[in-house]
Amino acid sequence: MQEAWDLPDPFIIEIQVDASAIDEYGHANNAEYLRWVEQVSWAHSERLGLNLARYRELDRAMAVHRHELDYLAPAFNGDRLRLATWIVDCDGRLTLTRRFQLLRPADGRTLLRARTRFACIELTSGRPRRLPEEYVAVYGGALIVEQA
Repeated sequence: MQEAWDLPDPFIIEIQVDASAIDEYGHANNAEYLRWVEQVSWAHSERLGLNLARYRELDRAMAVHRHELDYLAPAFNGDRLRLATWIVDCDGRLTLTRRFQLLRPADGRTLLRARTRFACIELTSGRPRRLPEEYVAVYGGALIVEQA
């Protein structure tokens, strides 16, 4: 089945839903979706060359300011999923925004759409700080323009 991504050129990870993700309702717990969003965010940053070690060297990190998650359909034990992310905004000063889409290829269904806004902080103090030029270049260079 053809995957219908919301935006072009997604960064994608594969997810296998296992029994530990399943809650009392018999589907993946909502907290798992958020964990997967974090997982794909880190994987994409690492692919772009900004891993945790580099964050520490620069004494900067992108901390979550706001998550918006729209749960559209449940995932079940054994499901094979594909989670995509895109950087859709980088203001060059303080913030970065990612979008996410979780698909189940078996039926082509989108299970989740999400958006996370990050703010740059100084790791040693926890205070907001300007994005390092490296972040602006790397994250800004990966920017995908959303359609209006």
